[in-house]
Amino acid sequence: MSLAIDAATPDAPDRADDGTWLACIACGETFAPFEEVRYTCDDCDGLLEVRYADPPTFDDFGAGASTDGPERGVWRYREGLPFDLGVTLPEGDTPLHRVPRIEESVGVDALRIKHEGMNPTGSFKDRGMTVGVRVAEELGVGALACASTGNTSAALAAYGGRADMPTLVLLPQGKVAAGKVAQASLHGARILEVDGNFDACLDIVQALAARGEAYLLNSLNPFRLEGQKTIGFEILEEFHADHGTYPDRIVLPVGNAGNTSALYKGFRELVQSGALAVDDVPKLTGVQAEGAAPMVEAIEAGNDEIRRWEEVETRATAIRIGNPVNAPKAIPGIRNTGGTAVAVSDDEITEAQRQLAGEGVGVEPASAASLAGLKKLRREGVVDDDENVVCLTTGHLLKDPDAAYEAGGDPEPVPNDVDAVVEHLDG
Repeated sequence: MSLAIDAATPDAPDRADDGTWLACIACGETFAPFEEVRYTCDDCDGLLEVRYADPPTFDDFGAGASTDGPERGVWRYREGLPFDLGVTLPEGDTPLHRVPRIEESVGVDALRIKHEGMNPTGSFKDRGMTVGVRVAEELGVGALACASTGNTSAALAAYGGRADMPTLVLLPQGKVAAGKVAQASLHGARILEVDGNFDACLDIVQALAARGEAYLLNSLNPFRLEGQKTIGFEILEEFHADHGTYPDRIVLPVGNAGNTSALYKGFRELVQSGALAVDDVPKLTGVQAEGAAPMVEAIEAGNDEIRRWEEVETRATAIRIGNPVNAPKAIPGIRNTGGTAVAVSDDEITEAQRQLAGEGVGVEPASAASLAGLKKLRREGVVDDDENVVCLTTGHLLKDPDAAYEAGGDPEPVPNDVDAVVEHLDG
């Protein structure tokens, strides 16, 4: 099935539910969206996408509201989602920061920072969970589960709690930032620490889901990405309102490649509806840490598939992933928009984190990978000086307080005396 940016709107199959259905991106088989629990294609095990007979336009956004439906955030985009309203805290409507000093130092025409750390649990994952947990209710499942590097577990625990559904999370032992574990714990999730990396956790939770033990809400679940595509809708609307044009490029961190896939899907739908010209689709540019860069390896080698990295290591824990499950969706998204992918060092990530903090934008290390990647691509001449760029930052600074402490300055001990404090400052 074509993932081309200019692919025509597909005809709804008989099994569609109110113009919504699931389609395999590999073989094209279609499925009813809510009759059974399904994560991949029954025929070929390919990834599934949610499809719509009537893709949204910008004029549709904010329309069709139920009496209690929000006018901002994820559910503003209800006309492009499977439901009018989900399990909401609420989420979305995150700021598009101006960072004038960084913009000048990077040397692009315009630079904005889309800060997803301002969601209810501090990361973009909330956008996917508001839709995903609503689908779980529709399917009538008994429990929710995920593997996580931290942010997914925090979001799932919060939204599972809101929906009064038991939640199980599997984390790689000793590899998840304390702030994220604390969130999942306080929101009431049952936490299992696995002696292995994130990819091993995902292998296990997929096996549990296949046995019917719980409903999987990692980004392998196509409904998760429906909520996440609203990041792209917000960026286009907000940037156009401020600049009178759309961004030339969106730079984003890549872990499981869900956001890359989701933004590309949202842009394709806008192209299908006639709301967005192909030439106005931003170049999707992925950034990974050097110690966990299978997507970059595939893009640079011209491959259509990634090679699973069994050993991954980076202080950017949220993107410490060696087998991005959404690669078959994300690679076409990068290539078909004219984007690219780049790997950056942990030191480059930390320096970018400090720069963002200097402008008042507090993010966890993985988030800062987007700015680090943009700076590297500017040095290499890949990004031009006349480009309008949005960097996506995915998680709040307090998600990983230990990393923030290490990146910042050390406290200075002083005596309990005003004159001694003044002398210390003067010294």
